Amino acid sequence: MTALFLSFSLSLFLSAFILADSQSFIGINYGQVADNLPPPEATASLLKSTSIGKVRLYGADPSIIKALANTGIGIVIGTANGDIPALASDPNSAIQWVNSNVLPYYPASNIILITVGNEVITSMDQGLISQLLPAMKNIQNALNSVSLGGKVKVSSVHSMAVLSQSDPPSSGSFSPGFQDALKGLLEFQRDNDSPFAINPYPFFAYQSDSRPETLAFCLFQPNAGRVDSGNGIKYMNMFDAQVDAVRSALNAMGFKDIEILIAETGWPYSGDSNEVGPSVDNARAYNGNLIAHLRSMTGTPLMPGKSVDTYIFALYDENLKPGPGSERAFGLFKPDLTMTYDVGLSKSSQVRPLIISVSEGVVSLFMLNLYEEETCILQLSGMLVSIVFLITFALIFLSVLIIRLHQQPQRFHCLSRQYRAGAFLRLGFLMHNCRQIC
Repeated sequence: MTALFLSFSLSLFLSAFILADSQSFIGINYGQVADNLPPPEATASLLKSTSIGKVRLYGADPSIIKALANTGIGIVIGTANGDIPALASDPNSAIQWVNSNVLPYYPASNIILITVGNEVITSMDQGLISQLLPAMKNIQNALNSVSLGGKVKVSSVHSMAVLSQSDPPSSGSFSPGFQDALKGLLEFQRDNDSPFAINPYPFFAYQSDSRPETLAFCLFQPNAGRVDSGNGIKYMNMFDAQVDAVRSALNAMGFKDIEILIAETGWPYSGDSNEVGPSVDNARAYNGNLIAHLRSMTGTPLMPGKSVDTYIFALYDENLKPGPGSERAFGLFKPDLTMTYDVGLSKSSQVRPLIISVSEGVVSLFMLNLYEEETCILQLSGMLVSIVFLITFALIFLSVLIIRLHQQPQRFHCLSRQYRAGAFLRLGFLMHNCRQIC
């Protein structure tokens, strides 16, 4: 028999937060395997109208890098896998690459990271794998030679296939066949304070297990959760579980201090008739709830209290990409710059309430989506944790609100005119059973 506690519902109409300026932890992938993309200048204007804080390019297109100058948007540029042999064998090649692709644009264009290759480790090309670390070192040395070491980081992007074990998250480990190559890379990244970049896709997890309960778990929707048998932690969504599996794998190799960067994650809105999962509703739910989860700053169970930098795939559809239909249907925006569907990235998006509920010792955090469906994005057990969480959240919110009112009173005045109810804090204390919500 469970004890019955009072439950509270705290509804925060956070227009000052939901309509925030660019958020550094929200990024977007800007692929160019298409023949119908808008001009880079138009894309730069589009990005400035959103809360997207970073953009990842798969190459180093000078027209895009220049278009993003003086926007403050962080830019990730990359070398192709085919560039790796030359970069590895000749330090002058790396110097020339940096001189051509970074120096002419930095710092007006806010280049923050260079990714050397994409999913090289799992390519099974042993020659390329052996050349990856030397190429990264040469790029790093080239940056150091022009005093950009530490300002522009160097990393490489990996698929989830580098893991041999990911379920439960606490058992996450890298495949033994990749560990030797990864050890050298990770030592280099630890020495240079660069992030480990990974591509988790709950979409693919759902395709391999297409039960309704798995879909809810993947889309951040209400579900029973999954308990990690290794540590007893209850996971409420697949994204956190996949990211924590990577965290566990890094920890197991002794690299607890290396940060994780989500280089790609997303959900297609369309696909071939034999594909499981693609739909507008699923894509909107995944990406919208992922963004809400990141904005909540709750983090993952193994990395609480912060949001991992996450680059959503993708800005536009890439109509020339090979493969199944879903490969050409990940774009959040169309070539005419209109939304494929709304996930709340626009700075003019309608305010949505954040709801926190405490019942029977469990904190549940909800984001009301654009279609007025409550999506549970966090649960914390323990009455003490619940009380501390509520008090801390309220104090942080009030402190930030006071600071913002002091710094930008005119902005709040504009908000109050734009929204009839204005930007306000509504506190309601309701007695109900948490089972009716989660």
